[in-house]
Amino acid sequence: MTRLLLPAACLGLVGSLGAQVTTAPPLATAPALTLPAVDTARLPNGLTILTSRNDEVPLVSAQLLIEGGARTAATPPGLATFTAGMLDEGAGGRSALELAEAVDFLGASLGAGAGWDNITISVSGPKRTFGEAFALMADLVLRPTFASADVARERAARQAALLSAKDSPGQVASRVFARNIFPAGHPYHVDLNGDSASTAALDSAAVRTFWHRTADPRRAVLIVTGDVTPAEARQWATTQLGAWTAPAERTMIPPAATIAAAPTPATRVILVDKPGAAQSVIMIGAPGVDRESPDYPALEVMNTILGGSFSSRLNDILREQRGYSYGAGSGFSWRPVPGPFQASSQVRTNVTDSSLAVFFEQFRRIRDEPVDPVELERARNYLVLGALGDYETARQVAGAIGTSVVFGIPLSRTAEELVAMGKVTAADVQRVARRYLDPTRLTVVVVGDLATIRPGIEKLGLGPVEVQEY
Repeated sequence: MTRLLLPAACLGLVGSLGAQVTTAPPLATAPALTLPAVDTARLPNGLTILTSRNDEVPLVSAQLLIEGGARTAATPPGLATFTAGMLDEGAGGRSALELAEAVDFLGASLGAGAGWDNITISVSGPKRTFGEAFALMADLVLRPTFASADVARERAARQAALLSAKDSPGQVASRVFARNIFPAGHPYHVDLNGDSASTAALDSAAVRTFWHRTADPRRAVLIVTGDVTPAEARQWATTQLGAWTAPAERTMIPPAATIAAAPTPATRVILVDKPGAAQSVIMIGAPGVDRESPDYPALEVMNTILGGSFSSRLNDILREQRGYSYGAGSGFSWRPVPGPFQASSQVRTNVTDSSLAVFFEQFRRIRDEPVDPVELERARNYLVLGALGDYETARQVAGAIGTSVVFGIPLSRTAEELVAMGKVTAADVQRVARRYLDPTRLTVVVVGDLATIRPGIEKLGLGPVEVQEY
């Protein structure tokens, strides 16, 4: 065996280097967030146009938000997301393949989707071809095909995906969690994409009717960002969307304030059997908080410490210290109608009860003990410095403006909230944890091998244990 011999001087250098203690450099003061200027215009048909210019790169991004997502009144579960997904399956006389080829030829990207509150159609591309790309987006809005054959194909694909979801413990946990957190009649009680029964009823007529009643320029906002002037944005919108007319009959969208808050019952444990599973999926939570709450900045800091970052307590203990999981986290789903607070992880089957104990220990700890000053500062920096990167590209700026539109809050509030986050104290963290995170009023969902995990979970005494079918 050949040995590598180092001169004595080198050995001394290695020894001295090994003895050195390195420290991270101090963080500089975070630069202030400079919010983009936004120009507002409106077409005669009611379409609002928001333009923000940044000509550093010759790229343009546009995002069309149409109010009317999955929580639209009298809409079968899954219809909104299915309809949005059908928009680029054929439009303006082009098939899905022809549409994709036209987009690729322009070096652009085009897509459509729906959430709980809005349908979003977006297009991005080089400035020199953006006018043509924008025309393709207009085809999706004004001239979607909704061919019966295409609808049947996509319906079969969704049915297959729903069937496959039954074999995914994570998806099973998400659906069981939602239906137990939110009562029947609440928009979040059902899955965003519906179920097999609601999907079976989807046809070309249902899709076309929903779109014609929902695609209303008076309830739409066009956000154009990047290398674009307000005049150019208005010209594109006028040329391509100026003929867009309001529907004679439109869908009703219940105001968020009219939807009753979900109750928060005493802690209970819901088990779903997955025989032979090597891992357990854990989801713990409760109905969340209104985005308009004045406690929003403190809640964001509190959650960052608890489970909202890689260095959070939950991830550090379950992943780094104990090796129970590849990751763990928590968060509030901020929506116009408050979504859930959720803490979750996938853990080894044989440590399911130990992992649950860690979750509840950390829920109690953040309520009962003031956070360490270093930990607090790290969380505040994580949020404030991270937010600065959300305004770098045209697409990111469009997304930020879109968020302000969805929540109906001015973009300027973002900077104000970042300043507030930077001033959150340990007492603030403890106060909001005690108010909004009550370990005695949480719903626990665990999907795993019942025969193995149930005895240990019952010994924890978290609350009554019940078994549900998916």
